[in-house]
Amino acid sequence: MIIDKILLEKLKSNFHEAFWFIKTNKVRTFLTALGIIFGVASVITMLAIGNGAEKEILSQLELVGVNNIVVTPIPDEKNDDLAVDEEENNKTESKRFSKGLDVLDAENIKKHIPSVKIVSPEIILNTYVINNGRQHSVKLIGITNDFLTTSNIELEKGKVFSKYQIINALPVCIVGKKVEKKLFTGESAIGKRIKVKDVWLQIIGVIEEKLISDKAQENLGIRDLNEDVYIPTSTFLVRYKDRKIIVDDVNVRNTNSTGPKKKNYRGNYHQIDKLTIQVSNSDELKATAEVLSKMLKRRHNDVLDFEISIPIQLLKQQQKTKQIFNIVLSIIAGISLLIGGIGIMNIMLASVLERTKEIGIIRAIGATEEDVILQFLSESVLISVGGGIIGIVLGIIGAYVIEAFSGIETILSLTSILTSFFIAVMVGLAFGIFPAKSAAKKRPIEALRSE
Repeated sequence: MIIDKILLEKLKSNFHEAFWFIKTNKVRTFLTALGIIFGVASVITMLAIGNGAEKEILSQLELVGVNNIVVTPIPDEKNDDLAVDEEENNKTESKRFSKGLDVLDAENIKKHIPSVKIVSPEIILNTYVINNGRQHSVKLIGITNDFLTTSNIELEKGKVFSKYQIINALPVCIVGKKVEKKLFTGESAIGKRIKVKDVWLQIIGVIEEKLISDKAQENLGIRDLNEDVYIPTSTFLVRYKDRKIIVDDVNVRNTNSTGPKKKNYRGNYHQIDKLTIQVSNSDELKATAEVLSKMLKRRHNDVLDFEISIPIQLLKQQQKTKQIFNIVLSIIAGISLLIGGIGIMNIMLASVLERTKEIGIIRAIGATEEDVILQFLSESVLISVGGGIIGIVLGIIGAYVIEAFSGIETILSLTSILTSFFIAVMVGLAFGIFPAKSAAKKRPIEALRSE
């Protein structure tokens, strides 16, 4: 107990002496601590950016689905100036003709590929909705109930499409939260009727609001689901448009004419605009995508008029890039702390040389080597602690400034702040030991003789 009390008094005395020395050499101390300050600030800012990036990746994963494969159609490219002989044209057309992506593709995929859990087709139409005499732009989306699962969304109120409504192509719809707010401010949309293009639809459900950033929409090619109107695919095909019903240009197929003929242009002949396939196991994503590609090519007469993407792989690539970026930032922050530590060591060595006579005096009156080491270590730790505190403040301010001016989301955490502060203190201890031992090793007689 007495020993502990003596040790506490020693520590108190040494830190008081160290504080006095630092106070009398403010400029030098501040310059010494600069490396620690910027190092700690860099660590905090870097971790805040990394946490923000991780949150963004996780939110995007939630939007696209972990085990999803997306198939999108490639419409014909318009090429009216291309002229070919009738015989060559007929051969090319017969060889390259494709029925396009359609509902039958979706049914066959679910039926014949064992690893497939859910298949969700989408048909998209840019149109308008009329309510109370006002017209608003809207996207009309033909879906099945599986769309809610593949898109990780739920209904806030109401219900999904019933089997009876789907089979009979009834004029019912589910709307996004923003659509409800825009058309029915302050009241529920359930049971209300809206006119989308030329068809009156009854609202039976409202999806819960899902926050989707502009960056996510741009990077992942997804829509703001809150602004859409959803109807059964059967209702879409019966009451709006079925692109599978094609009206060919009779002039192109006129076999009695001679001379060069222009290639028939069919535009977007695909019945559906997007096909989302969810597999049971993420390990089967790549293999399923390969089987899917072969099946669709065979069904489309070997015409590659579709493209397949695996959103989670794109996100993993983004995550890898961001991790590399964070590693680079960590190295920079580590170098700053290293430079800060070297700065502390240099200043402390200079301080040892300046105070050689003082060291001789305190050794002559009974101070031990441990007392001298403790005194100089106290100074280096105080410099590190002070630099760490200033660095924490600058790091927090830096994180907010980056978010405000660059749009990059940053998330500060207590763990990152405490970690950076702990590193700062450890740097002070590590780089203060050598100067402290150098001071303690000086012989009192020689130290007293120095000028």
